[in-house]
Amino acid sequence: MLTRLGRCVVRHSRAVLIGVLLAFLGLGAYGAGAQADLDLARWDSPGTESVRAGDILREEYGTGNPNLALLVTARDADVDSPRTTAAARRLAAEVRGIPGVTDVSSYWTGSSPALRAADGDRALILARLEGSATDARERLAAISPQLARTSSELTVDVGGQEEISRQVGEQARTDFLRAEILALPAVVLLLILVYRRTVAALLTVGVGLLSIVGTLAGLRAIAQLTEVSTFAANLALVLGLGLGIDYSLFVINRYREERHAGHAQDDAVVRATSAAGRTVIFSGVTVAVSLSALLVFPFFFLSSFAYAGVLVVVTAVAGALLLLPAALARWGHRVERPQVAASGIWQRIARAAMRRPLAAGGAVIGVLLLAASPLLGLRFGLPDERTLPSGTSSRTTSETIHKEFPAEPTDTVQIVLREAADARDTQAYAAELSRIQGVFQVDAPTGRYQDGHHTGPSGIPSRDGGARLAVVPAQAAMYGDVPAFVERIRDTRAPAPALVGGYPAETTDFRATLLDRLPYAVGLILLATFGVLFLMTGSLLLPAKATVLNLLSLSVMFGCLVWVFQEGHLSGLLGFTPTGSIEPSIPVLMFCVAYGLSMDYEVFMLARIKEEYERVGDTEPAVAAGIRRSAPLITAAAGILALSFLAYATGGVVFLKELGVGTALTILVDATLIRVVLLPVAMRLAGRANWWAPGPLRRLHRRFGLREEAPAPEILQREYA
Repeated sequence: MLTRLGRCVVRHSRAVLIGVLLAFLGLGAYGAGAQADLDLARWDSPGTESVRAGDILREEYGTGNPNLALLVTARDADVDSPRTTAAARRLAAEVRGIPGVTDVSSYWTGSSPALRAADGDRALILARLEGSATDARERLAAISPQLARTSSELTVDVGGQEEISRQVGEQARTDFLRAEILALPAVVLLLILVYRRTVAALLTVGVGLLSIVGTLAGLRAIAQLTEVSTFAANLALVLGLGLGIDYSLFVINRYREERHAGHAQDDAVVRATSAAGRTVIFSGVTVAVSLSALLVFPFFFLSSFAYAGVLVVVTAVAGALLLLPAALARWGHRVERPQVAASGIWQRIARAAMRRPLAAGGAVIGVLLLAASPLLGLRFGLPDERTLPSGTSSRTTSETIHKEFPAEPTDTVQIVLREAADARDTQAYAAELSRIQGVFQVDAPTGRYQDGHHTGPSGIPSRDGGARLAVVPAQAAMYGDVPAFVERIRDTRAPAPALVGGYPAETTDFRATLLDRLPYAVGLILLATFGVLFLMTGSLLLPAKATVLNLLSLSVMFGCLVWVFQEGHLSGLLGFTPTGSIEPSIPVLMFCVAYGLSMDYEVFMLARIKEEYERVGDTEPAVAAGIRRSAPLITAAAGILALSFLAYATGGVVFLKELGVGTALTILVDATLIRVVLLPVAMRLAGRANWWAPGPLRRLHRRFGLREEAPAPEILQREYA
């Protein structure tokens, strides 16, 4: 099939190039508007107790989480002075008049001690922004600059969870743009150095750009049917460019090999499309499967990355099998280069490791296990304002509240009693809640929302039953073990069936759901990639070996996350504030991305080793020759992709720093120590058992497995850089 495709593309290369150009322009025009159709997400998990509680609070009580906080500082240092009180009440009235803002409360209307700073010079106005995260943050972008002000009576700073999340999104967009501006020129320069031909470098970047615009257009189309996170577009940028480079490197290099073997230009294009193309397809399937596992999680934030991953693979493979062959058919002579003697360093390292497999393998495994050892201290936590860089306005506001206020009223735990209960029992329940470690105060119970008003603070439920209680946590509770604090509240016996919600409960349920689904996602990735590698190699041992080695390299990544971002080593160099824990959703994303990319390199290297083994029938020389022909390209591709990810370490959002540093480290470790030392050592020790499979599976592989044409024998006599 791929041979026929190659011939068709070569025969109609001009038409294919025109078609690809028109598709690029059309997809680019449509995809340019993708960001406007994508959505922002909150830390909630559909169907969980906290989300059900939030729905009831909104629908039956007309209230919800206070997600906007105004930190009001009295210029006369006394929030109770008549001058300050009058100005603060005018400000609260102004906030009530803003469309989409509800549930406005303040220290000056209720005199809650949780809303007053210990020194008496600051107090809070709380409010709730209605609507989805996208709607709320768009409104906040307009009103936040208006509310932040300094007058003769007051200084007002804007904070709260929604403002923190808005500024995280803005900072992330800035970080992504800066990273791409930094990475793209460096990538082009590195490609020119690798290829030693400018045309080859430009064609490779062209495939990456085609993947990016195709993915953005696909995400916009999917967004018409379901929610898609804005951050998926950012993944499309780095992964589209990265996979476009990977696939182009292997197709162009295969074309060069075929030309050096003496084949005519058109024949070389067809042979390269047939041979490298099948490897590219198998590689793409492994990456797509790894990222598709994110669909296991019921969060559109993560499922969006699955959509982006599949779209990136489809468009990158299409570019490598359509754009590249057509371009090579017309300008292949500008891609070729004179024969250059190579140092063969990777082959020499592999041969040295295979001569002493136990010593070499043991030494490398020891180094990797040492690097992975911090993983044993991994602690998953919840995000807070320290995700942002120091000096960001919402972070500064939150830090001031944390230092000077006795409680965290924006993190109030909301409890909904679903049935009527005796007033005395409800009051006793509130008293019991107030004695829980970490609780600052429990507000008086209120009844349901009726005719536009609450039934008022009383222990007596409304006529249709039920009541709500607000548990305000102390500062220490929100900077400690938040899930344990929420569980203590849930474990307290209520006088009627109760649902616990509010931001602390939502983030707790989000984390619990994520960790509950994680084994299914990991299992799906391992089983699916095992099957893909079996279809490629016809072996049972090689997929098992690849799985173990990939998990070893990923352990190094998680060890790095703990050592750097949890414990704070290198925090000064990288510019972030350690929190003592890791927010779990980003490591899950990193696992899927890094595992797919690791398998990407595994596929390319094993394809070449298998090709050599089928030619010579001896494992050790086949491994050495396969590494000699694939390792330079894998190392170059890994270096370029790692550079693209490392550019995100220059940003201000901690999540992006984790993604950049952790993924780059995994890629480099995988392409060097894993592929050039441990892979040949493992294959040397296994010998002929590498290729074993029972009879039924061998027949299955003969029917559906990957097979490549070997190049002409004289190619083996040449050396390439």
